[in-house]
Amino acid sequence: MKRLVKAILFDLDDTLLGNDINGFLQSYLSLLANYVSLYIDEGEFVDELMNGTQAMIRNTDPENTNAEVFWSVFSDRTGLNREKFEPHVAKFYQDEFGKLRSKTHRLPEAASLIRSCLDQGYRLVIATNPLFPRTAIEQRLAWAGVPTTEFSYDLVTSYENMHACKPHREYYDEILSHLAVEPELAIMVGDDWDNDIGGATRAGLHAYWITQDAGKSPIEHPGLVGKGSLDAFYRFMNEGSIKPAV
Repeated sequence: MKRLVKAILFDLDDTLLGNDINGFLQSYLSLLANYVSLYIDEGEFVDELMNGTQAMIRNTDPENTNAEVFWSVFSDRTGLNREKFEPHVAKFYQDEFGKLRSKTHRLPEAASLIRSCLDQGYRLVIATNPLFPRTAIEQRLAWAGVPTTEFSYDLVTSYENMHACKPHREYYDEILSHLAVEPELAIMVGDDWDNDIGGATRAGLHAYWITQDAGKSPIEHPGLVGKGSLDAFYRFMNEGSIKPAV
C-alpha cells in the first residue's frame, strides 16, 4: 500500500546516530557535573539537572519553552542565576561536549538517506526529544554525518524552540503546526516504542519503528507502517511504500 507523505520526522539517537543512550548519558552527566563543580556540588547538580529534566518532560504549556521550564526549576532549587550560570554551561558545549563523540558511531546509510529524502521533495524534521540545547543536537547531527550545515531541515527540535516533549501529542502537534502539514501526511521514524511510535501515532501520524528485531513489536498498532533497520526504512521508501505528496 502506497502512502502519500509530505513530511518525515527522524529521531536522532539510535536512529540516525548509533548511540547507546544510557551509556552516553552517564558519561555526559559525569563530564558536565565535573565542569560545573566550581559552582555547585557534583551530586547536587546531577539531582537538580534531573529534576529540571523531569519538569521539561511534564511540560505542555504553550507559553513556556522547555528551556524556560528547565531554568525556572533549576534556578529556584539551586539559587544559581540563569544569566550568570548559563554562559558557563554554553562553554561546556563549546569546549567539552565533543569528547562524547567516541561514545557514538556513524551509520553509513544515514547521509544518503537524508539526501534522498530531500531530493524527492520530502520536508524533514529532526524530531529528537527536545531536552538538550540546540548546540548539543547540532553536534550529534554532525557526528552522524548529517549536519545542519549541509542538509536543509525544516525544523530541528531543541529545548529552546519546543513547548512539549515526547511522548506528548502536543510535541507532535507543535511540529505539524510549524510545518502546516496534516498528521496523516507525516511519518515518524524512530527507535523508541513509547516516545516515537506511541506518541506519534496517538497524534495521528504514521510511524516506522527502527529496530534490529523486526520479527515482532510490543503490540500491534494500526499506525505502524513498517519496522526494521534504518537501511530497511531506506528500502521501504525507495520501493514506493511511501511517496511524496505534491
